Amino acid sequence: MKNYKLQYLKKDILSGMVVALVSIPISMGYAQVAGLPVVYGLYGSVLPILVYALFTSSPQFVFGVDATPAALVGGTLASLEIASGSSEAIAIVPVITMVTACWLFLFFLLKAGKLVNYISKPVMGGFISGIGCTIILMQVPKLFGGNAGTGELFVLLYHIWQELTSFNLLSAALGVGTVVILQIARKKIPKFPMSVILMAVGAGFTAFLHVDKYGVRLLPAVESGLPKLIIPDFPLLIPHAEEIIVLSFTIALVIMAQTLLATSNYALKYNYKISNNREVLAYAAGNVAGALVGCCPVNGSVSRSGIADQYGCKSQIMSVTAGIVMILVLLFGTGVLEYLPVPVLTGIVVSALMGILEFTIAKKAWKADKQEFAIFMAAFWGVLLLGTIYGVIIGVILSFIAVIIRAVIPPKTFLGVIPGHEGLHNLSRNKNARPIEHTVIYRFSGNLFFANINAFQEDIENALKEDTRQVIVDARGIGGIDITASERLVILKRNLNARNIYFYLTEHADAVNDQLRAFGAGSLIEEGAVRRTVSLALRAAGVNKPYPLEGIDKAEEYSYVEANERLAEFEWAFGEGAEEKMEALAAEVAEKIVHSGDFSMENIVRTENAASWGRVGLFDEDELLNRLEMYFSELEKQGYPDIEDIEQKLEQRRHVVEEKIKELSPEALELLRKHRKQIEEHLKEKRPEYYEHYLELRKRFEGDAL
Repeated sequence: MKNYKLQYLKKDILSGMVVALVSIPISMGYAQVAGLPVVYGLYGSVLPILVYALFTSSPQFVFGVDATPAALVGGTLASLEIASGSSEAIAIVPVITMVTACWLFLFFLLKAGKLVNYISKPVMGGFISGIGCTIILMQVPKLFGGNAGTGELFVLLYHIWQELTSFNLLSAALGVGTVVILQIARKKIPKFPMSVILMAVGAGFTAFLHVDKYGVRLLPAVESGLPKLIIPDFPLLIPHAEEIIVLSFTIALVIMAQTLLATSNYALKYNYKISNNREVLAYAAGNVAGALVGCCPVNGSVSRSGIADQYGCKSQIMSVTAGIVMILVLLFGTGVLEYLPVPVLTGIVVSALMGILEFTIAKKAWKADKQEFAIFMAAFWGVLLLGTIYGVIIGVILSFIAVIIRAVIPPKTFLGVIPGHEGLHNLSRNKNARPIEHTVIYRFSGNLFFANINAFQEDIENALKEDTRQVIVDARGIGGIDITASERLVILKRNLNARNIYFYLTEHADAVNDQLRAFGAGSLIEEGAVRRTVSLALRAAGVNKPYPLEGIDKAEEYSYVEANERLAEFEWAFGEGAEEKMEALAAEVAEKIVHSGDFSMENIVRTENAASWGRVGLFDEDELLNRLEMYFSELEKQGYPDIEDIEQKLEQRRHVVEEKIKELSPEALELLRKHRKQIEEHLKEKRPEYYEHYLELRKRFEGDAL
């Protein structure tokens, strides 16, 4: 509230009202999932969120009854054979909530919020998705008139099959229809509180059409009035101590991890700071409040926070407003709630649960890193098949294994030279990079220690050829080295020297040299095997510029092979998608030029530099200008005016680029000309219709230049 502005008040109050209305069906449904009567969901939407609002450092996150803690509690009650909604369940759930609050308070004292950084996104995503799917399967029978199930995947599927005997067509239409409408509304009108409307429509069906007479179940009567404060019955902990303590620890860990991660995302999005430790204290305080009103453990709600964000929430006045609205509902609106059909409420809950599924993480991981995908799926299937606790354990173990694997097998590659370009380049990433003759250059991007020195040595030995004369390690990624690795480096150098092969360690931080000396490997330094740079190591080995490249007589005479291999920087950044990215960039620049109507040289350059990629290098700009010419030639066929003028400007710019390249390096200019010649061959083969136009342009502008 420090920098609060009065104009925020209207949006905060509006967002709070919407959050409260949306929370009514969702919190009631999650209370049932946790094994409590529905009214406890409303109780958990008053005092806990008000207490959280007082403690939190987040101005906009929403706290309340949510899916994951409710599912964990409901699943545990089932395993303890405690009937859902029974007096025993009502008595033991607040004990679970209070123990959860104690764990969270312990996390606060230990400043354990930092541990969230060690729970990977795939683990959390797989765990939450597994929980979501489990609860959805639990609730499916209620969509068509049956009873909710408990257990893991196969038990739940069998339960759904058994409950088909209770199938009610009208219930199924209401339940499935609710899910479908909410999913469509989420995509088409995300800001509209459709769940509130459907709740009202469902109540209307009961009031005017009496759907309950056709076998549709209704919610039980909800007692009006504010929640009464209770003291949890701690003696109930004794017969189930082990189960409750482990369950509460798991819930506390999930609350801390899930809510902190989501809260941090909002802080990054809106550029403000949160205190992780203060947040954990807020979660503990909120759960103490939840236990005092008999509610299940409460958690940060990603879905309701998203709704508050959509309505422009700026402060926790939103939570205060939501709490006040819920108080009014408990005092004056509970009579309406018993008109709500169970399939409609279940449909709202199922739709909300579908919103927490994070399969987009799995999709991204599949494309980028199969290891991350495996971790996601292990956590997901672990929850579905073995239960929530085992799912977390499996996911966390796999996360630590992934950390170990990344340390043991860091990024590494072999390097070569691209003629006309400075520096060393990944041989596997850049098709036009060539190894230096008789030389192995190996980049290792991780600390070197006992667990990865074998892989390091094997990579180098496997890369050796009969004519190899020097091995150079680009060690700029090696920030530390242990005694085992130090001894093995000495042995590796000795073995290579015995085969008349030089060995050099280069580019690393000077602290590594101190470690080498401390671990008895100072001979590497004394014998000249440690060099500051790769180029100095090459010079020490007698290899001078221009470096001789494999398969090429002289580096200066090397030219590219295909047009799509010219994208030096783009190929480095985008790999196989480089040509497609360049095409998209050309289209972006051309459209902006056409839209501006300014075809001057200054605007062309300005538009190029302001494009999404930013300013491109000279070789890439030559390629970009060529593609722009192709783009505008297509506009000419469509009758667009003044095309000849802009083509002339593009050609003038090409000459400017050529002169700049000439100033940098005559050899690079020769490469550019050969590159253009090969572009012509590429066009002749792939774009013959444009090739003739391309030749006409060249002749026309060469004539103008004369």
